Amino acid sequence: MEPANLLFVLSDQHNRDTLGCYGHPTIQTPHLDALAARGVRFDAAYTNCPICVPARASLATGEYVHRIGYWDNAFPYDGRVRGWGHRLQEAGHRVDSIGKLHYRSVQDDDGFSDRIVPLNVVDGVGDVMGAIRDDPPIRAGMRGGVTEAGPGTSTYIDYDIEIADRSIEWLRNRSAEPDAPPWMLFCSFVCPHPPFIAPPDLFELYPPEDIPLPVQNRRDEQPRHPALETLRRTMNYDGPFSEDQIRKVTAAYYGTCTHLDRQVGRVLEVLEQTGLAESTRIIYTSDHGESMGRRGLWGKFTLYEESAAVPLILAGPDVPVGQSTSDPVTLVDCHPTILEAVGVEAESGDADLPGRSLWSIAGGEPLGRAAFSEYHAVGTTCGSFMIRHGSHKYIHYVGEEPQLFDLAADPFETIDLAHDPNSVGIRERMEGLLTEILDPDEVDARAKADQAALVSSHGGREAVLARGTFVNSPVPGEEPRFESGDGHQ
Repeated sequence: MEPANLLFVLSDQHNRDTLGCYGHPTIQTPHLDALAARGVRFDAAYTNCPICVPARASLATGEYVHRIGYWDNAFPYDGRVRGWGHRLQEAGHRVDSIGKLHYRSVQDDDGFSDRIVPLNVVDGVGDVMGAIRDDPPIRAGMRGGVTEAGPGTSTYIDYDIEIADRSIEWLRNRSAEPDAPPWMLFCSFVCPHPPFIAPPDLFELYPPEDIPLPVQNRRDEQPRHPALETLRRTMNYDGPFSEDQIRKVTAAYYGTCTHLDRQVGRVLEVLEQTGLAESTRIIYTSDHGESMGRRGLWGKFTLYEESAAVPLILAGPDVPVGQSTSDPVTLVDCHPTILEAVGVEAESGDADLPGRSLWSIAGGEPLGRAAFSEYHAVGTTCGSFMIRHGSHKYIHYVGEEPQLFDLAADPFETIDLAHDPNSVGIRERMEGLLTEILDPDEVDARAKADQAALVSSHGGREAVLARGTFVNSPVPGEEPRFESGDGHQ
């Protein structure tokens, strides 16, 4: 593969199902659909942790969360672990970011040459309340994200427009430097992350009465797994929402997905207009998914498909056209993919990284690996770990019963095979794949110890609860709006 420029487009909380190219019957994402049509679509791509800060640290470094210790949204990436950005700069390449990072601070050596309108964690600290794992406090303000959804405007809608504007300006400036070494632009949007407020014209594209109710949304349908029950209580979702509220928030989410698509389309249009498309490869993905009412949940936080799966599209020079692959991959695979795209040679230590280049998979070389994800953050008292291999997915909960699904026969994960006598061999095989990667009990204990130490460093549980937390991270220039936790369930 010849070295080329790389445009890496990241969104936030984009459910893989809500793109036309992934089969959604009504969602309007024409620009991302067109990108997939001229490239390769990955149908079994996953985040390495279904919550923002750990997922982004894993993406930045090419490492699993348990290997680097960025456990939750109060452990932001600080450049301590070297990533692809550092490697690109050391090799003489320009690597800039525009938009959301969710790192610790612009003062850190985080791998970027320049950071334009960055969004980082609040006060360089983040969500310390989410690190309380023993008797996690109920989160105030979460229900409002559903009940207050609808048409309107938000700082996130405006922020994504600014990110597209700045990216367009950046690309036009690069087109005036045709002889520069290959560059990388990390263009990171914040939608369709809540608040679930869509521009009115886009909300109207999705009549709520035409929207079906989510899978396992009704109380009597929801899986009664203890880890999910704890999450519902913590997020204040255990009380019912009306069908009208559910359909309205879904329409708003769809509208923000289309808003995101429009901004991506604006950037891709300028890439063509400037002539840079001929020398620029493109990666599109998201940091994690969105539950959107499935299992009675909103947000991310679980290892079900709606939360852990992500869209992933590659396009540009030397990329096959109109292809798809079902090989399981994860965000850590982006590390070698980025280096290879821009032309940075591998180091001896790269063999110890868990990722493999996506370009070989896009070229039709199946790797047959298992995809791995993990979760140690808000709303859970036990660590959870996912293995996807072939059509099967295994979820291990420390101290609780596991789950096992056959995604080919049961794509919505409604039939748990963990205790099916006919699936004993599959479960044992999946457990073996997991323990090849880590010791779940050891990792769970280490995460909780680090989180307890962090809470203690901030004055202990009561001081952290008094500080409160915020529903959504503010955009640059916006003040955070803190909500309290009640300290008990």
